[in-house]
Amino acid sequence: MKHIVFLTGAGMSAESGISTFRDSNGLWENYDVMQVASIEGWYDNPDLVQQFYNDRRRQLKNAQPNEGHKIIAALEEKFQVTVVTQNVDNLHERAGSKQVIHLHGELTKACNESKTEVYDIGYEPITPGEKAKDGSRLRPFIVWFGEAVPMIDKAADAVSQADVVVIIGTSMKVYPAAGLVYYARRGVPIYLIDPKEVSAPPQVIVIQEKASDGMRKLAQLL
Repeated sequence: MKHIVFLTGAGMSAESGISTFRDSNGLWENYDVMQVASIEGWYDNPDLVQQFYNDRRRQLKNAQPNEGHKIIAALEEKFQVTVVTQNVDNLHERAGSKQVIHLHGELTKACNESKTEVYDIGYEPITPGEKAKDGSRLRPFIVWFGEAVPMIDKAADAVSQADVVVIIGTSMKVYPAAGLVYYARRGVPIYLIDPKEVSAPPQVIVIQEKASDGMRKLAQLL
């Protein structure tokens, strides 16, 4: 059974109404990224950071997986499928994907300051000053700028075993995630699905469509 590894980013969930950071109307427009997505921002103003992720959680509760998510999940009937996502939403899982590696954490979970205790909180808000069981501040289970990416080795291992690699909705400019494609074995086909014009190496097959349309085309090619 062929092993397909999907590397997905914000564009994967854009059709589900999840705001992306980098588009002109995205979240970067309203927030300084270092205020809400860095460990320094957390130490400077934890209440602002909590509010930001409480809002993201509330938005996610009302979002639904789009057709792109569903097509990826349906491919599990014919292929071994691993999803490596930079997204912190749970839309891949809700669409039915069973092997999902979250590089940047998960919005529906919280943890203590040392990330040694992780709690499922669903879509509930974290209140200002709320404590974990060890007495430290309860925080979003998110990998912020300035923090290690603990799942990167597992993701690299998956890519190294892939028979096909598909990149969807990510500029692949944020490291270490951007380096994952280089773990693919020589000769393995690499597809890139993105509605924007992107400069890709010659060995990459570009499908210039949004996630759902691109996945429809790719499913036929596979």
